Amino acid sequence: MIDIFLNKLRLIFEDRGLRNRILFVLAALFLFRLGASVPIPGVNVLALERFLSNNQFFGLLNIFSGGGLSNLSIMMLGVGPFITASIIFQLLTLVFPSLKQMYHEDGAAGRRKIAQYSRYLTVPLCVVQGLSLLTLLERQGILMNLTYFDRVLNIVVVTAGSMLLMWIGELITEYGVGNGVSLLIFAGIVSRLPSTLSQVWATGDVSSVPMYLGFAVVAVIILGAIVFITEAERPIPITYAKRVRGMKVYGGTSTYLPIRVNNAGVMPIIFAISIILFPQMIANFLMTSGVDSVKVVAGAIIGFLNSSWAYGILYFFLVVVFTYFYSAVTFDPVAISENLQKNGAFIPGVRPGHSTALYIGNILTRLTLIGATFLGVVALLPIILKSVTGIASLAIGGTSLLIVVSVAIEFVKQINAQISMREY
Repeated sequence: MIDIFLNKLRLIFEDRGLRNRILFVLAALFLFRLGASVPIPGVNVLALERFLSNNQFFGLLNIFSGGGLSNLSIMMLGVGPFITASIIFQLLTLVFPSLKQMYHEDGAAGRRKIAQYSRYLTVPLCVVQGLSLLTLLERQGILMNLTYFDRVLNIVVVTAGSMLLMWIGELITEYGVGNGVSLLIFAGIVSRLPSTLSQVWATGDVSSVPMYLGFAVVAVIILGAIVFITEAERPIPITYAKRVRGMKVYGGTSTYLPIRVNNAGVMPIIFAISIILFPQMIANFLMTSGVDSVKVVAGAIIGFLNSSWAYGILYFFLVVVFTYFYSAVTFDPVAISENLQKNGAFIPGVRPGHSTALYIGNILTRLTLIGATFLGVVALLPIILKSVTGIASLAIGGTSLLIVVSVAIEFVKQINAQISMREY
């Protein structure tokens, strides 16, 4: 195993293109962490630490911002507004035929247009989320002695920071390795591990050792299950018909079409967190309103989401829905059936064309159900442990583990694919 790892490292550093891609990713992540450590003006550090302690909502928001919220940095909004805008436009492609045609039929040019529309929508979402969050923090005594100009300046700064982070993520996707947005969230979670472990070490005692060992065992089991489900796939046999051209015979070979059990990866988790956080942030902001009816509605939303069972059911539902949604967007059985038919390939025992698309679609639906249920259960398991033990950070830790493992596996796969291309 060590020899294989060392051989991979040697191939990476020998390949100039792959080496430059990885160095670009490291440089971009360093720039992100540098920006995440620069706070906005007027922050009361002690009040911020007290406010963030044992607060599940802002703990999840801190994960989503890549750790930028823990010190109210210029990148405190993270990539949340951009992901929310992307979700909105992907949902709109299912409603408006023109957007659907642009996404599916116009190819890369159409997807680039939709991505550009998502960037435009990110700006007002940044302003709304920044205004809501900064106003809430100011009324909690965390931001002090701010003038009107300071408030406007802070909104402009955090909006610019989120747009800069979005740009860095897209640069990583284009010139680096892996998905840039996922890697930024991954880097934010990993950067918090040393401080989290040191805090556990400082506050723990001998009586807590069995509980921590039990959590470690559960984490290892979950880790193995995540790796197993992520790597699991269902092969569909494919046969190419024999074709005679001149004096040569082509085709007649057999291969398989792999369909992953978790075809959506970690994106459903990120989408679900984004959808959950946005109404919570707005409701917390509206709780400071002087209108009683608005405060009642905002209080009802917060009360609903603060309920462990209601929050867990909503979280599970969103993870399952977004798993199916992302699989439907990225894996089109009709297009695969058409490509197989054009290349003279078929599934043994299944008629080409519509029947093949139905056959692949049914398999994809069943596999996605397994993957979606697994992701939902893993997302709920830490919340169940939190309700049993009373430790609020477990829900955050479970979500972090799921994101870190999935992103790491995908990153390693991307590197292996680059190495395979180099060998060929």
